[in-house]
Amino acid sequence: MNYSIYAESTPNPEVMKFVSNRMLADKSIEFLTIEDSLKIPMIHKIFSLPFVESIFLSTNFISIKKNEHAEWSEITLELRNFITQILNEDKIQNYSENIIIEEKLATHDLKPKQKEHPARKEETETEKDIINLLNEYIKPAVEGDGGAIEFESYTQGTVRVILKGACSGCPSSTATLKHGIESLLIQKLGDKIKNVVAING
Repeated sequence: MNYSIYAESTPNPEVMKFVSNRMLADKSIEFLTIEDSLKIPMIHKIFSLPFVESIFLSTNFISIKKNEHAEWSEITLELRNFITQILNEDKIQNYSENIIIEEKLATHDLKPKQKEHPARKEETETEKDIINLLNEYIKPAVEGDGGAIEFESYTQGTVRVILKGACSGCPSSTATLKHGIESLLIQKLGDKIKNVVAING
């Protein structure tokens, strides 16, 4: 079955989401520079276009951030056709299996970083609760907007998360965190949660 692609807008006006009818990868990877994109020829070809600023590859979509000199009305069809052509020429089943991911390429498994955040038993259980809530309630919505969210840490009631893809630097990110993620965590976990801080990936 050939790939087909359709374009979908995101809350971030600089980012367009290109959704595939087939799986592209089994993990999410963000490419912030053209050097990063060298690991996947398909991504590198897209990054070589003059208006592409960054790329976010996920399970069944590619989010592309354009620069300020381009308008989506002028480039969306070109990008959709270009991506479709590359995918059908490559015939690769899973792009994330065809690269060696260096440490600087961020993957998005929502797991606490144990070495960086040694915790007492109570804090560890709270971290697990936070991650489960992010996975169940927040992650699907964020991916639907062409982005990803990664748990970073939990310290003294403050939850730090990393925003990737369309959500990174998005004008609506702060509102989403305060009214969505923070409210949910406080509702579910009570006074264990004081606030949520977003870090742009």
